[in-house]
Amino acid sequence: MGRRNAIMICLGATALVVLGLIMLASTSVWVETENSKYSHLIKQSRWTAIGVILAGIVACIDYRLFKKYAKHIFIFSVILLALCYVPGIKHTVNGETRWIKLPVLGQFQPSEIAKLGVIIALGSYLAHFQSETRTFKKGFIIPGVLVVIPVALIFFEKDMGTAVGLAAACFAILYIAGTRASYLAVSSVCGMSLLFLAVYTNPNRWDRITSFTDMENNKLGAALQQWRSKLAFSNGGIDGLGLGNGAEKHGYLPFAHTDFIFPMIGEELGLWFTLGTVLCFVIIAVYGIGVAICASDTFGRLLAIGLTCLVVIPSMMNIGVTTGVLPNTGLPLPFVSYGGTNLVFTLVAIGLLVSIHRRSKFDDELTTKVSKGVVRVRL
Repeated sequence: MGRRNAIMICLGATALVVLGLIMLASTSVWVETENSKYSHLIKQSRWTAIGVILAGIVACIDYRLFKKYAKHIFIFSVILLALCYVPGIKHTVNGETRWIKLPVLGQFQPSEIAKLGVIIALGSYLAHFQSETRTFKKGFIIPGVLVVIPVALIFFEKDMGTAVGLAAACFAILYIAGTRASYLAVSSVCGMSLLFLAVYTNPNRWDRITSFTDMENNKLGAALQQWRSKLAFSNGGIDGLGLGNGAEKHGYLPFAHTDFIFPMIGEELGLWFTLGTVLCFVIIAVYGIGVAICASDTFGRLLAIGLTCLVVIPSMMNIGVTTGVLPNTGLPLPFVSYGGTNLVFTLVAIGLLVSIHRRSKFDDELTTKVSKGVVRVRL
């Protein structure tokens, strides 16, 4: 299994990226003006190329180098998140301040960078204090602070979905590292209580919850997107209406090229392609865990688990929202939805997984055997 981990992860990610570009060509044209047709597709193609190049570079770098600079990466991530609150730099879209604009770099979403930074920092810390992960201070309080600061900054940008996804990934790392289950259980209850309070006291968020429980009577209001997404799935059926023949993208389903691109796959390509999309994420999950199992050190194991969760958990949330299983959270579908920052740094996460695989126990043992002449390699 060791040799197949990276190959299967890359195949799953490649299939999703290709599917995303195809669906973007079909859906984004309807949100363009006549003079800028396919501009979304062109931009996404450029970001794809940048992401693939960066992923290739990261895959060739020893992942243990990031452990050395974990503190600096974490501080840089927090600073980027803090810039979302600075007038003149922050950029608000649809009432949410998730983006910043810088003179040279342009507009991007700091939370996508920060997610990687937090996972690297948390994995580095827990690997360094692995013998003390069951203690209250070094195994729970200090790593808890490392998690709470960026999660709170993301949450108050009104990006609740990303904050919950990152918190869940960090929870998985803490659990695997050996933090006491009782500490994690108490923190989970407190976190969910605060989340409920934040949702209940915000009319817009609470409206999403109440409309989710009764979509039929809110299909022209807060439940519009989820109601239309269900119609898209039913229109497509098993075989789909054919690429380009979907009706919901014609202004009926808002954000059909971003957060709600999954229903468009169902409408135009049918059940088999939606199941294939889910299968690709399952492959990334299974073989990502495989990379973690074969990792040569604790940092690599924790980092691999965190990176896998960063890809899989948002995909589960997005699919849950678009199929009407979860309330609307506003998360994109990794690799598939339109969005440069998310695509680039999700591909970088895949590159890091490949880097961990290339320096795994399996490869180390194979290299040792080859050097001793136990294994003969045919060129």
